[in-house]
Amino acid sequence: MSDAITVTLPDGKQLELAAGATVLDVAAEIGPGLAKAALAGKIDGQIVDLRAPILADAAVAIVTTKDETGGGGIRHSAEHVMADAVKRLFPNAQVDAGRTDHSEKFQYDFLVDEPFTPEDLEKIEKEMNKILSEGADFTREVLSRAEARALFSSMGEELKLSRLGDIPEDAEITVFRHGEFADLCRGPHVQSTKQIGAVKLLESSGTYFRGDESGPKLQRIYGTAFESKKALKSHLARLEEAKKRDHRRVGADLGLFHLDPLAPGSPFYLPKGMTLYNELIRFVQDLYPKYGYNEVMTPQLFRSDLFKTSGHYDKFHDDMYWFEGSDEGEELGVKAMNCPGHCHLFTTGLRSYRDLPIRWAEFSRLHRNERSGTLNGITRVRTFAQDDAHIYCEPEQVPEEIDSFFQMTAEIYDKLDVDGVEMAVSTRPDQFLGDPADWDVAEKALIDAVERAGFHCHIKEKDAAFYAPKVEADFKDVLGRAWTLATIQIDMAMPGRFGLKYVGRDGGLHQPAMLHRAILGSLERFIGIYIEHTGGDFPFWLSPVQVVILPIADRHAPRAHELKAALGAKGVRAEVDDRSETLGFRIREGQTQKIPLTLVIGDEEVERGTVSPRLRKSKQANDAMSVEALVEALALANAERRKAPLD
Repeated sequence: MSDAITVTLPDGKQLELAAGATVLDVAAEIGPGLAKAALAGKIDGQIVDLRAPILADAAVAIVTTKDETGGGGIRHSAEHVMADAVKRLFPNAQVDAGRTDHSEKFQYDFLVDEPFTPEDLEKIEKEMNKILSEGADFTREVLSRAEARALFSSMGEELKLSRLGDIPEDAEITVFRHGEFADLCRGPHVQSTKQIGAVKLLESSGTYFRGDESGPKLQRIYGTAFESKKALKSHLARLEEAKKRDHRRVGADLGLFHLDPLAPGSPFYLPKGMTLYNELIRFVQDLYPKYGYNEVMTPQLFRSDLFKTSGHYDKFHDDMYWFEGSDEGEELGVKAMNCPGHCHLFTTGLRSYRDLPIRWAEFSRLHRNERSGTLNGITRVRTFAQDDAHIYCEPEQVPEEIDSFFQMTAEIYDKLDVDGVEMAVSTRPDQFLGDPADWDVAEKALIDAVERAGFHCHIKEKDAAFYAPKVEADFKDVLGRAWTLATIQIDMAMPGRFGLKYVGRDGGLHQPAMLHRAILGSLERFIGIYIEHTGGDFPFWLSPVQVVILPIADRHAPRAHELKAALGAKGVRAEVDDRSETLGFRIREGQTQKIPLTLVIGDEEVERGTVSPRLRKSKQANDAMSVEALVEALALANAERRKAPLD
């Protein structure tokens, strides 16, 4: 190791420091103000603790509250403060593990005699604030395995001793302390508890050690923290809005789907929900001719040989459903993904370069054995469908296919009013199939395609699936939450594993390039995200009920039903609400149900054959128009998939 290292800053400036200097040393070299504000650092793009030594030349950045990742260090540090508070109040409590994702909240699991009560959480939060006022520094220590074992044995932390065994023999063991509290941790942590501006405990729940129901039952506490009380207040307001938009609540209120413990992870779609579901499918299917896709349908059950060939049997076995077939020794798997079936289908005929690209799309049910603790409404389920497609093409056709993917994605997202999308490329994980050199070529091709499409390309290091690097389209919803929707992947493994070949232009056999692509992704997950993004206020063309017709009196009901039939004949989804409730009540009910257009039918409308449509977000009705004109206008709005009915 050299005695000196060169650190390159984000602006290109370089600093010379002694090898082993920390990220905090770099911040101090830049200036005292930055050193005081520093929360964490980045070495070659990887988030690290401020006290992490820099052992070789590297690109270094300092993370503050101005950086999106800065809050993660604050919450991670508050996590340790919470555990400290619990140990002070409940000395016999054992501390298990914290959380790896601190983008929004923190958590710790505890082995305690009794479940935590709301009053306990109040006491713990009060104790946390006391600890914050003490202003203790966070320190980082590297211990030998024996030293770590001795430390946690002396503390009576049996769960920690078990977790210590999870750390690989050749891995560095680090412990972070503040005051008298210590825990196994990789960091990063802020400099002192003074940098944690405000904390709030959110809830507690039961869980099991290592997720094993036969093991000890633990208590989990969730909380969040920010650099200031103002930032915390703003976040809590967003959480409250998120509760109002929760897709489980809105889905039930709008009559879209039903969730039942008899079918965990498997929603019941109600008629309105099926309308939404089918309209999304039809929307994507209507674009297939334009972008050259053909639909196929592959079986729900396959012999395990298929998944052994694809690699999913070894990599994905526990996430699939398996059972014995009727033949001796026959093992069948329920389809969890479409790609193996599509690859097998490719092998059933002789393919020529003249046939390529082959673009096969499939909407069919998929089933995955998601753990019960991970299920969440319809955003994390065991049965779902994808707007899934696989493209087989000549290698030189890959850039054009990726460009087409970006065009199709933009067209779909425009109609759905999903904007502000950012693109990222996920790179090779530690465990992967294929040749590293091929991965390098594929990753570069994806990065080039993202930039060619006019996007800045973010990199998600080691975040790809085991068989393919991928582009991910990420967007932030109205609550500022980030979601990954569209993906496209260059498969580095399956064409070879299935022995896929086509007759090339030279008459020889060649292996095709294979792309996986989805734009909405899982329909269930997309619908859940989209409900929360829109609050259930869907574009006109997608609304399960587009028009509600309100007869003022019983004598107006026949005319209302005639109007419903006329609209229905043109594909406009309308309902008649002729209940004996007041007109005002029924108008408000239509607004609550997020129905875009209301038509009130009284004597004048019956006599003149006109209607005065009222838009849901308008305080007054539009000018009167003929029924025929309205029907044609709404039919056209559907045909053109307009966001508003009467543009």
